Amino acid sequence: MLAVSKTKPVEAILEACQSGQRMFGENYVQEGVSKVALFREQHSDLDIEWHFIGPIQSNKTRPVAEHFDWVHTIDRAKIAQRLSDQRPENMSPIQVLIQVNTSGETSKSGVNDEQVFELAQLISELPNLTLRGVMSIPENVSDYESQLAAFKGLAEVKAKLAQKYPSVDTLSMGMSGDMEAAIEAGSTIVRIGTAIFGARDYSNKA
Repeated sequence: MLAVSKTKPVEAILEACQSGQRMFGENYVQEGVSKVALFREQHSDLDIEWHFIGPIQSNKTRPVAEHFDWVHTIDRAKIAQRLSDQRPENMSPIQVLIQVNTSGETSKSGVNDEQVFELAQLISELPNLTLRGVMSIPENVSDYESQLAAFKGLAEVKAKLAQKYPSVDTLSMGMSGDMEAAIEAGSTIVRIGTAIFGARDYSNKA
């Protein structure tokens, strides 16, 4: 379970840590980098694993490369290349997921099923990235069967990738409103925010 801590204060993250949570996801670069830096300086004993799960602009890749352990939202070659180039030498490779647009909605980021394999090949050749799987934010529907169908489609993409790349073992799919269908379809990371932290306050978004 990945606790989505965007817009949430440090105190809320610490409270989640007290319950044993160690994986946290951030959507906004400036806010996320600030939290990562603070926790590594003041709470290094907690050994938190930080995941970046928001869109990445090419001019924001360096702070992401310098702070996060995972990136879920790789959707083009330029971002992958920059993250690898900008990863500090003293840090292990970034664990990355390719974002797939399973619904075909133009408002959402992500590659289509065919582009996944081209991007995967590029990532596999970059020294400071490790391809771990795929991620999606499917269409927001309440019907369980529709949710399940979308997630099963992504699971098939992941299975095909895993046949070629042994490091692929991760399916990042499912949030507070559709986690049951995601888990049934084989999700290995569910991104849960509201169900853990409650409603968000976006007034201080960075």
